[in-house]
Amino acid sequence: MNFLDRMERKFGRFAIRELIIYIVGLNGLIYLLSYAYPQSEAISKLVLDPYLIRQGEVWRLFTFVLIPPATSLLWIVFILYFYYIVGTGLEHEWGSFRFNLYYFTGMLATGLAAFITGQGATATYLNLSLFLAFAYVYPDYQILLFFILPVKVKYLAWLNWAFIAFTVLTAPLSSKVAALVSVGNYFLFFGSEIFATARQRGSAYQRRKPFRALEKQRPSTIHRCAVCNKTEKDDPKMEFRYCSTCEGDYEYCMDHLKTHEHVKTQEASTDQK
Repeated sequence: MNFLDRMERKFGRFAIRELIIYIVGLNGLIYLLSYAYPQSEAISKLVLDPYLIRQGEVWRLFTFVLIPPATSLLWIVFILYFYYIVGTGLEHEWGSFRFNLYYFTGMLATGLAAFITGQGATATYLNLSLFLAFAYVYPDYQILLFFILPVKVKYLAWLNWAFIAFTVLTAPLSSKVAALVSVGNYFLFFGSEIFATARQRGSAYQRRKPFRALEKQRPSTIHRCAVCNKTEKDDPKMEFRYCSTCEGDYEYCMDHLKTHEHVKTQEASTDQK
């Protein structure tokens, strides 16, 4: 029994079931409120701001995950629905406790990154880490990109990895740290499995090397005429036969099977000399 199994047995009863439904629902509600009352600046009250948290606005440590990820009504429906699919899929695969642990670990890491850099933060990279986890667990799951083009999520995950790498290389420090945090949360859960898979593939590669060497040493053709040297590669339709009269393993194409000179043992020995 590993560490996560022991944690789940001890604290699993405290897990929030269907956590993503509450997250998605509150995101949608806050979007509607900010859309109906834009002057309220409700979203600005939810941002993870280290300075304001030190001033006593401690709710920001939790509410930043409720900030809607888009401003367009069409996109907010699509994105929140996709978050629902990702969250329910991971919870179905892991169970409520592990999904809670993954999500809250990401929240904690995002908060830590914000305090390290002193910059405000949203749940953008936390949601990205959820998507990367979903793509790892369900690599062949298809979504309709732009509601038209079917794409497997593993290909979108590659684009997200490229985006993370680009962010780490070119973005300001706050974005670099936030991007690394999302990757850190991902590797915290999948790192040992990825390492074990890579090690198994490396071992399998080493085991297959001798067989690949033998494959290279094998003749490239199976049949060869003893008269004209024609092979099955020269004429795939050609048939080859061994001559029962010749003494030795002499194979002939159908053009020379009945017209060749039969080889006798003495002749064969003379030829070999």
